[in-house]
Amino acid sequence: MNWPAIFLGCFVIGFVLSALSFGAVALHFPVHLPFIHHVHVPHAPPVGQVGHAGHAGHAGQGSAGVSPLNFATLMAFLAWFGGTGYLLTSEFRWLTMPALTTATVGGLAGAAVMFWVMSRVLWSPRENMQSADFQMVGMLGRVSQSVRQGGMGELVYSHGGARHSCGARSADGGAIEKGQEVVVTAYDRGIATIRRWDDLMTDES
Repeated sequence: MNWPAIFLGCFVIGFVLSALSFGAVALHFPVHLPFIHHVHVPHAPPVGQVGHAGHAGHAGQGSAGVSPLNFATLMAFLAWFGGTGYLLTSEFRWLTMPALTTATVGGLAGAAVMFWVMSRVLWSPRENMQSADFQMVGMLGRVSQSVRQGGMGELVYSHGGARHSCGARSADGGAIEKGQEVVVTAYDRGIATIRRWDDLMTDES
């Protein structure tokens, strides 16, 4: 069996496809390739973060991240595996088994480097949000400007690690004082309809 040719083929295929997938991720192109997986890690949001309709007060929300097993890391493994194996067998005349073992270690190192770059540099914590992450209904926040009876006020809330504000009106038309913790029950054209958190909890109990 011609191991140098096999290693060289692995290197060429892995290098070309790894470069293409790396470039697509870096430029934020939509890439639909096999073996791309995402993990959902539960976390507890900060006070005033996100709670969704029917689930207000949940302890946590899922966040999307990149899995170590994805197309880019697999292709990086193939490229480093092939390149290391080719050098060892063709240039240094290693025996097959030591070359295979060392090439596998080299491939794992290459995949680890690719994963580190993807997870730490190229992938934002806000990448690949689920559709529910963009919903305002169920959002927790505080009234920053009092809502007048039958009138408008302002809501401040945290989302995606940033502070946001929008216009707000009371769900029952009553006044809501500044500083009250509220829940968004509806959202339309930049205006949130809100209820006091305490009132919502009283109704549910």
